[in-house]
Amino acid sequence: MSRKLCPQPPVYLEITEPFSSSEEAWFWFVRSQKARNDGARFERGMERVARPCYPDDVYRAVKKLAERKLIGARHLKVLNNFGMLERPPDPCFREEEQQFLLWDEALDRLSTELKNKKIVQ
Repeated sequence: MSRKLCPQPPVYLEITEPFSSSEEAWFWFVRSQKARNDGARFERGMERVARPCYPDDVYRAVKKLAERKLIGARHLKVLNNFGMLERPPDPCFREEEQQFLLWDEALDRLSTELKNKKIVQ
């Protein structure tokens, strides 16, 4: 008995570019979330540079760190506030010194998570 083979659709390998830092990944996530809140839908192939993850993957990494108590509510507040401003805290301003330390600590811990997932170089 002969088997009939069905042709398979071609497989396209998408070349992706990891983020250079966890900070870059965080700002990308925030911009994606802002767009989503405005009604946009995320689809692969619509970006200028293809990334090795979805925005939700960055969110899940942060959530995992918070659940494991590696970052706390103050870290999350700083990530959110400065993410929405699309800039990191500036340690040259006295009122942002503490936020900068929290920002740096949170992104350092996030960097380990994202590197393990090959999202960050």
